[in-house]
Amino acid sequence: MLARVFSAFRYRDFRYMWLGACTSTIGTFVQQFAQGWLVFVLTNDPFYLGLDLFLGQLPIMMFSLFGGVFADRYDRRKMLLISQYIQMTCAFILTILFLTHVVRVWHILTLSFVVGMGQSIGGPAYSALLPTLVDSKDLSNAVAMNSIPFNLARIIGPTIGGLAYTALGATWCFFLNGISFIAVIISLYLIHVKYVPAKSHEPILESMKEGIRFIRRREGMQPLVALAFCTTLLGFSLNGFLPVFVKDIFMRGPETYSLLMVCSGSGAVCGGLFVAWMGHVKHQGRLALLILTVLGTLISGFALSHKLTLSCILIFAGGGAIMASASLMLTLVQLIVTDDMRGRVMSVYNLAFRSGMPMGSLILGSLMPAFGPSATMTCAGSLLVVMALYFLLVQRRISAL
Repeated sequence: MLARVFSAFRYRDFRYMWLGACTSTIGTFVQQFAQGWLVFVLTNDPFYLGLDLFLGQLPIMMFSLFGGVFADRYDRRKMLLISQYIQMTCAFILTILFLTHVVRVWHILTLSFVVGMGQSIGGPAYSALLPTLVDSKDLSNAVAMNSIPFNLARIIGPTIGGLAYTALGATWCFFLNGISFIAVIISLYLIHVKYVPAKSHEPILESMKEGIRFIRRREGMQPLVALAFCTTLLGFSLNGFLPVFVKDIFMRGPETYSLLMVCSGSGAVCGGLFVAWMGHVKHQGRLALLILTVLGTLISGFALSHKLTLSCILIFAGGGAIMASASLMLTLVQLIVTDDMRGRVMSVYNLAFRSGMPMGSLILGSLMPAFGPSATMTCAGSLLVVMALYFLLVQRRISAL
């Protein structure tokens, strides 16, 4: 059973990338813990939490299609290294700003935008590089296992972040994030890249159009892209607004915020391991839609809960549903696309997937002051259920995959 769950770890390069990504992502969540809490404390306005999330994702919406074209033209490892250096520099700048006590909210918002620019370069390159590290028969497992670092980080990162924030202050949270990027940079220098795209002099816009034409021609790709956007628009914003629930609903502090983040991350790890254990199964599209229906119900339940224990259970289950559905959808896309088109197609898919989060955060953050966090997130969860049922029962191309 364990050999089946961890089959992707038989590949040396995948192991190196996994370890580097895990270390770096833990550092990212250490910073996000402190950053989200401090933005809310500095402003006492959930709109700025949404704005911070939005600005971090805005460059991905603006530039990731260009990143996809470059990922199909240049060495994807070099593009990832550039991305990591940008993000590491921003973390150290924020460390200095806090150390010298001159930080302002606009500093945090600006650096979130710059980090997003780095991710718009690295995201398509990483998505295109990952499938080349394993054989096609282990791709489903690799995609699921690749979700584990992110979700282990959601457990370990907030825990370290809570301890560092309480004992040492916010400065150390940002410094630890900066140091963590060294691990992924080392892993990138150690791997052997098997596929390097051929250089092309084709105009960038024409290359983008070619990627879009590929998506339009392949059965199921268009609805998968639409589903990715709707899913993150409605289902992925809850964690960003946890400080609001902790402070206004539960009347508690950073320790409870850390607890809820750990519960969500633990559930996501379980969801990722479940998908890794399943491997490639029939009707993955239908299964993903059923899980999204459950996710919407769990979000609404969390929003209405005033009991911390119940909320921990609900957000644990919600974390599992988020990761299982996302892994299943991403696997379907990776199995459809070819190596020479992977950068462009994945940039479009990632654009849809990532742009839903900041747009949802901005919209929900704007609605919360007027309607309250509980009513706003209950509506978001209910709309997610309706959307999943539409793709399951009416527009059935995804459920047929």
